[in-house]
Amino acid sequence: MDRTTVDWRGYIPAITTPFTRAGALDIDALHVQMSWLVDEGIHGAILAGTSGEWFSMSPEERARLFAAGAEHRGDAFPVLGACNAFTPDEAIAHARAAEAAGLDGILLTPPPYIVPSRKEIVAFYRAVSDATDIPMTVYNWPRGCFVDMDVDLLTELARIENVVAIKNSTGDFAGFLTAMYALESQVRYFGLPTNAMGADLAMLGHGDGLMGTGGILGRDHAGFWNAVDAGDREAAIRLGGKDRVYMDAWFRPDYGVRFGNQQAIIKTALRLRGIPAGFVRAPLLELTPQEVARVEATLHELGIETGPLCDD
Repeated sequence: MDRTTVDWRGYIPAITTPFTRAGALDIDALHVQMSWLVDEGIHGAILAGTSGEWFSMSPEERARLFAAGAEHRGDAFPVLGACNAFTPDEAIAHARAAEAAGLDGILLTPPPYIVPSRKEIVAFYRAVSDATDIPMTVYNWPRGCFVDMDVDLLTELARIENVVAIKNSTGDFAGFLTAMYALESQVRYFGLPTNAMGADLAMLGHGDGLMGTGGILGRDHAGFWNAVDAGDREAAIRLGGKDRVYMDAWFRPDYGVRFGNQQAIIKTALRLRGIPAGFVRAPLLELTPQEVARVEATLHELGIETGPLCDD
């Protein structure tokens, strides 16, 4: 496999996993959220990522989520399943569940918390690839995994059979560019910023898009990449500027949060828009009324109408 095996492009967010107030997986709410994303023209979705609270889900719940999300996949809307786990056996089980559900691919970080060596990271990805036949996205997520994979390591991972894409969320932009130029002819490469530089790079044919979080802006997220494809730099920069508004208001440059937690912020924003994104699951906590007001104020700044915060 390589980049030509798939046609993933544009804005493919890691979406939230809806839970009820009691903490149960809410599949009905997931279907509403997925249908909204499709209707908004989003270019795909990732299930059970960091935004999807994979860390608090059982293997059975993740498999159910994959099966439900797969019902929404289509030629213009690929659906990937995040298989993040501490051991290769766990990741393989999740990848096989994604295959059984009919998902288009998987996304996988190195094992978090453990801080594995380069040799261990390669062995981890190779074990998952050897045990499955599903296209894989390597996710470099230094904030969550405490490992920042450089171009040499990413190059080695790109040679693994099932690896077709890289999501590179490094804070080292020089390293991001170095890996992009080295690997974009071999794998799909995600993580371009939605600013003037990102628009220029994309319009020059570099990178494949952004695997962002939540999809709270709906069609405006997709619009940046659609404008790039149409050669409309001015429209792309205008739409991309909306990303900066909420990212600067809610998140720090290292992707840490300014208040609350990332999952509750995204779920609150969606619920204020009338999308049943559900509630966070312990150990995460819901936002305080003051924090909800901060999220709502940012949405209003973006010209997004809000309603009463849906409580179910």
